Amino acid sequence: MLGKPVIAAVEGHAVAGGLELALWCDLRVAARDATFGVYCRRFGAPLMDLGTIRLPRLIGQSRAMDMILTGRGVSGEEAERIGLANRSPSPARRSPNRCALRTNLHACRKPPCATIGARRSSSGPLDWNEATLNEFRSGIATVETGETEAGARRFAADVGRHGKPV
Repeated sequence: MLGKPVIAAVEGHAVAGGLELALWCDLRVAARDATFGVYCRRFGAPLMDLGTIRLPRLIGQSRAMDMILTGRGVSGEEAERIGLANRSPSPARRSPNRCALRTNLHACRKPPCATIGARRSSSGPLDWNEATLNEFRSGIATVETGETEAGARRFAADVGRHGKPV
């Protein structure tokens, strides 16, 4: 588990192990004509890099079963619609790589301790009691860095309020 956010830019095919690598990332930006799929299932090869765990968490059990059991491909456009991709920019607007870089720059401008803590907490255990304890510990650790107090001061000074970029 990395400490910093990871963003995938997907063009072409992200299938089998490529799909599992994309699922490992925090965000996925996909070309509209990209293809995600569990093609390895067509040949009897199992997903073994947590794909069967991550995929249902991202898109829901039923949609994941559709991909896993049938081995059908999902376009970048459909992937965005079902929550597998976070963005699917039109080719006229920008490439997935450029969109992923822009998303990354936007994420990097946020306070690092809170960002990393929220990432860890969101990726944590599914059990309710463990998840709430994990989130609380992560929040306290962030507050103890002083980042939260500095952010409150910026807010009070009207920096970044009302959707204004920081």
